[in-house]
Amino acid sequence: MSLRLVAIMLILTTAAALGIMAYQVARPAMPQQSLRTEVEPLTVGYMVAARPLPAGTLIRDQDIQPKRVAEAKLPKGAVIDTAEERTAIRGAVMRHFVDVGAPVTNSDVVRSHDRGFLATVLAPGTRAVTIGVDQVAGVAGLIWPGDLVDVILTQQFDAQTPLSKRVLSETILSAVRVIAVDQDIVQGGAPVQGTASTAATLAGRLAKTVTLQVASDSAERLTVAEHLGHLSLAVRAIGDTPDTTSQQAVFGGDVSPSLSRVPLPTGSHVEVIEGDKQREVSFP
Repeated sequence: MSLRLVAIMLILTTAAALGIMAYQVARPAMPQQSLRTEVEPLTVGYMVAARPLPAGTLIRDQDIQPKRVAEAKLPKGAVIDTAEERTAIRGAVMRHFVDVGAPVTNSDVVRSHDRGFLATVLAPGTRAVTIGVDQVAGVAGLIWPGDLVDVILTQQFDAQTPLSKRVLSETILSAVRVIAVDQDIVQGGAPVQGTASTAATLAGRLAKTVTLQVASDSAERLTVAEHLGHLSLAVRAIGDTPDTTSQQAVFGGDVSPSLSRVPLPTGSHVEVIEGDKQREVSFP
């Protein structure tokens, strides 16, 4: 191969390389693909009214429901939806009217430890009376503030009374509202602090006292009834209409007809009360 031909090939190769380099420099830059991924905005849950809540309403679980929004759109002062807050707000009283779907804020509710709680809860002309309850009387710890209950008095008389009349049960108050269970609105009596498991543990304990809202003339009746016999609470259904007819007393013989057939013991005495008259009947 002649020297001249080699020189020509070197010139062509160099020119091609320079041309490629010039093309790379002159070509517009390709846009880089974005490597960023869309991040879901942080959301937070808060409580809203599940139904219209008038002032004086004692909050129950069915009265509130959760709603989630972006953290930046959280209403000011809204009660955050957590297990601890749900337990703490149960039994609180509404200070203001909150319409359905509106946020429930801390300024809208009065909790049991807040000053003036009882005064806010009680309707005009009513009184708060606390009675002791056990596992049976307190419906196995299932009574919560806001429930409507009937108060049932059961008395047991001495052996001189006929067997069929020896045990008497009667409803002394009907459709009265529970405004507190123990001292802290939570069954068990301790304020809810800590984790959800702590709240669940406290809620499972049995109440020792129940505070009822009663008419002013019924406060004395309830106090006297505690000394006459055993008090039990019967929970009424939501929306149940209070009884307008007088409640009839139920004797042992009404429940078990067999008791009426038991003969009276020899020499028994029965005290009969008719209005303001009182007499004693003897059975030989």
